[in-house]
Order: sequence, then structure tokens, then C-alpha cells
Amino acid sequence: MSMEWNKIFGAVLLAGLIAMLSGFVAEVLVHPRQLEKAAYVVAMPEGQGKAETAAAPSGPAPIGPLLASADPAAGQAASKACAACHSFDKGGANKVGPNLYGIVGAKHGHIDGFAYSDAIKGKAGDWNYDELNKFLYDPKAYAPGTKMTFAGLKKDQERANVIAYLRSLSDNPAPLPQ
Repeated sequence: MSMEWNKIFGAVLLAGLIAMLSGFVAEVLVHPRQLEKAAYVVAMPEGQGKAETAAAPSGPAPIGPLLASADPAAGQAASKACAACHSFDKGGANKVGPNLYGIVGAKHGHIDGFAYSDAIKGKAGDWNYDELNKFLYDPKAYAPGTKMTFAGLKKDQERANVIAYLRSLSDNPAPLPQ
């Protein structure tokens, strides 16, 4: 390397060091205080806002009615993102996540030798439709401490399609809920 490249590299490192140090100094010098009440209060007519908050769903919609019209082919397409960590074929190898063939109706942590998180191993019961629905909606809320980093499927029909696809991955698919 020539001396010019060393000068350029040194200048870039110095600029980064100055930026980092100025951030540390700013944290030491500035101590923001939290306000006890809002500086500007927005007046709302009586009764508004509270009803809207109460109407907001706190979790996933019931999956039973949605499974009747679910499309497994659409679920297979939606689950392509899952293929980075899971395999879906019968007897397929585990990846970062376990193989999902036959998951509907299987026990939590059902694959021997797979390193499930304690959050999943500690769950009692089976992966029934409701449990899959809750897990796919928000894995972190369903099993706090899970290793799975997936954010969840918030759209009800998309979740139903994925569950219908997972149901089809079985030699003996579980009956649909009534």
C-alpha cells in the first residue's frame, strides 16, 4: 500500500473515533428529565378513545371458522419464509428449527434430539389448531424465552392458510375443529 492509502484509512478511523467519543460526551453532559404530565394536553370528547381501545383485539382471532375457508396452497407459498429455518418433508432433517412434518397434533418439543428452548419444552399439551394459531400470531408472547426470532403472522387468513398447509403435512391429517 502506498502512504496515501494509509492517510485515507487513518482519516476514516479518526472520524469514526471522533463520532463515537462525541456520543459518549453528549450522554455525560445531557441529562433529560421526564415530564410528570404532558406539556400539551389534547382535549377529547367524553367517551371517545376508550371504546376504540377496548375494541382492539388483544390476540389472534379464533382459528376454527377461518380454517373452513383456508387455502393450503396459499399457506405453502406463505411458509416459504419459514423454509430458511425449517424443513417440511417427511423424514426431513432439522435445521435451525425442527422439521414441521406432522406438527399438527404432535406434542410440544416432540422431536427427540432437537435442542428446543425451555419455553417450548415447558409447554404442556399438543400443537393443536388453537396453540398453533397463538404461536404463529406472536411466538415471543406465546413462549417467552423461545429461540425463534420470527415476529409472527398478524393477518388472520394468512395464519389460517399456513395452519391448513401444516395440517396437510401428515399421513393422517387431524380433523378440522367444529
